[in-house]
Amino acid sequence: MVEQEGSRLRELDSGRIALVSEPGPAARMARLAEGVEQALDRWQPAAAALETLFHGRNSRSLIALSQARGVILSVLGRRGLEVQEVSPAEVKKAVCGNGRADKSQVARMVDVLLGTGAARRSADASDALAVAIFYVQQRPLRKAVEAARRAR
Repeated sequence: MVEQEGSRLRELDSGRIALVSEPGPAARMARLAEGVEQALDRWQPAAAALETLFHGRNSRSLIALSQARGVILSVLGRRGLEVQEVSPAEVKKAVCGNGRADKSQVARMVDVLLGTGAARRSADASDALAVAIFYVQQRPLRKAVEAARRAR
């Protein structure tokens, strides 16, 4: 969760929803939905952003990520939140200036943009914060483009 005040960005929260201890896929997805709902209840965000899936070599990972995305999209949809989907390359380019930046570069730039110094957070949390930063920074431009289209 990221908040923008003028040109300043502030991290509200980041972390991981632990699913490993759940006994099966249905229980893991239920726990994921519960964790997302708790975060939404706590922070009441106006919108959400998700990375589009990147298909690497491991199809099992792709399936698990697809299932998790489906759960998250369902929770966000039930809440009526605006959801923006962005590619990993778009996020990396916006945050780092390079669409092929590695995880350590993304983490460093997230720290710089949030003014947190060298924060200790997982690579996943840094990636999620990078998506949030991208979304918050691009939102005014997207709104202006939408308004111009409606005016035509």
